[in-house]
Amino acid sequence: MASQKATAEAKSNIAFIKYWGNRNNALRIPLNDNLSMNLDHAFTTTTVAFDAQINADQIVIGENEAQGAARDRVIAHLDRVRAIAKIETRARVQSQNNFPMGAGIASSASAFAALSLAATRAAGLELSERDLSMLARLGSGSACRSIPGGFVEWIAGHGGNASYAYSLAAPAHWDLRDVIAIVSAEEKKVGSSDGHSIAHTSPFLLTRQNNLPARFHRVRHAIRARDLALLGPAIEEDAVELHLIAMTSRPPIFYWSPGMVRVIDAARAWRADGLAVYFTLDAGPNVHLICESKDADQVASRAREIADVQQVIVNAPGDAARLIEAHLF
Repeated sequence: MASQKATAEAKSNIAFIKYWGNRNNALRIPLNDNLSMNLDHAFTTTTVAFDAQINADQIVIGENEAQGAARDRVIAHLDRVRAIAKIETRARVQSQNNFPMGAGIASSASAFAALSLAATRAAGLELSERDLSMLARLGSGSACRSIPGGFVEWIAGHGGNASYAYSLAAPAHWDLRDVIAIVSAEEKKVGSSDGHSIAHTSPFLLTRQNNLPARFHRVRHAIRARDLALLGPAIEEDAVELHLIAMTSRPPIFYWSPGMVRVIDAARAWRADGLAVYFTLDAGPNVHLICESKDADQVASRAREIADVQQVIVNAPGDAARLIEAHLF
């Protein structure tokens, strides 16, 4: 096979209705349907070239050669693409984020979405959005949500071919903002995959699963109706509940930090003063402050004044994963 190259850009996403725990760990099929928004200013760019002149995959993440589990995970995903394309050619991969990696801002989502699109195109494949979403899911569950654009629903399904994401609403549907208050850019000690695998050990998981259907439909309706007052309390409930499950798993996982709590307390105080802002959290220490565009500058300015906040990233709804012409090598 002659050398073929493709570069893709995929956005990270923030889940409004989370998933924590899988029905099938190997296929990354979640316990529940979930909803998210792509983030236009938090993305991964990945270049893949299949090259018959090399005899081992070469993988660079950021500025460094990938090692250990991170390397193995990328190679496993390349193997999935090679199996579909019926090739054995090794690949060169280079990937970079424009935001902190492994800090709970869904870097694996954007990474595996970008890898899926770039690798399939470099291998000569053109998958449908649904098939690409299912492929990305095998690399990282939330990556399936970074394939479609805007506001996204992931249908959990009961089998590999029934678990995929699609766009519930285009980016322009709602001028919402996610103001990410980064209190720690360090890579978290316990990855989401490990958390999913032990979620069933929490005594509160069943309670969460029973609560989810009504909340899911409330958030879905709020997105369609562009109703922040309906969306906000529901996403705060869901975020806290996810961390409750993590903290009560065996062994427990603690993503919370004093800085995170101070940002949450500040957001609640701002809301009490009339600023329409709500928080949500991913599996990490950073806080996503959700508001409408008219309030985004004020929310961002106030967040920067909190001593614990190292960086603020303001995101509008992001578009779908896409091919770009600016290769990384």
